[in-house]
Amino acid sequence: MFSVLPIKCCRRMIEVQDVFNQHGATFLENHTLSPVQGKAFRAIESCRTAALGAHVNACDKCGFEKISYNSCRNRHCPKCQTLTKEQWVEKQNQYLLNTAYFHVVFTLPEALNTVMLQNQEEAYKLFFKAVSETLLELCADKKYLGATPGITAVLHTWGQNLMYHPHIHCIVTGGGLTKENTWQSSRKKFFLPVKVLSRKFRGQFLSFLKQAGLPFDSSLHRSEWVVYCKPPFKNASKVIDYLGRYTHRVAISNHRILALKDGKVTFSWRDYRHNKKKTMTITTYDMKGVSN
Repeated sequence: MFSVLPIKCCRRMIEVQDVFNQHGATFLENHTLSPVQGKAFRAIESCRTAALGAHVNACDKCGFEKISYNSCRNRHCPKCQTLTKEQWVEKQNQYLLNTAYFHVVFTLPEALNTVMLQNQEEAYKLFFKAVSETLLELCADKKYLGATPGITAVLHTWGQNLMYHPHIHCIVTGGGLTKENTWQSSRKKFFLPVKVLSRKFRGQFLSFLKQAGLPFDSSLHRSEWVVYCKPPFKNASKVIDYLGRYTHRVAISNHRILALKDGKVTFSWRDYRHNKKKTMTITTYDMKGVSN
């Protein structure tokens, strides 16, 4: 005898493009996009559709042909980043050093969100400057390393819940070049204490804001800022692949979208503060979210 087993239906993945196609016109009637946002919106909406044209893939043995629509190649498109990331990773592997690497994340207090949003170009430059000078100055101190490390830094301006959350990811070599041009290895555990990093960064960034004439609440001098350092990578081969996730990460990937119904989008996100996976539902016209 044969038993019949139930087969789950393969549901087509909901994509960001579906949200744009179904509700984009209504959203644009009520919101004004910046030139960069508008360009990304149009690219994602048209990606791999007839609007961007097509090309023919043909087998040189059997003659079979398949028509494929062209990709938009916009860096914000969830369809286009995978291949770009793999190409970037392959190219960057040649620059790896045979040493440990650390992942350090610098986060700004929420109280600075307004000044960052209103002065993005200038404020982001100061953010990078404060991060790099913090790491370089502390590493130059012989108490910690006494050398110049290699640093790769990537800015993200959103969190998992898509709220504005500017932070910089850094991959830092576990060692550096001394003034005598010799290699100085760091301790196995991170050579810069998190509290020292945090307070040095706080002082640097607020000083830069003041010099630039950008406003901020003086109480930020007394608050603790969040700098996070992850343990070193087990081997150098993991470093670039890991960083590639950040250099080519889009705000939300298609696999995180769980439902699109009745003018609402539900997606998954991770609450890193409590290390829990959660869902959020937002309307397609005003982007106000409800988390659970």
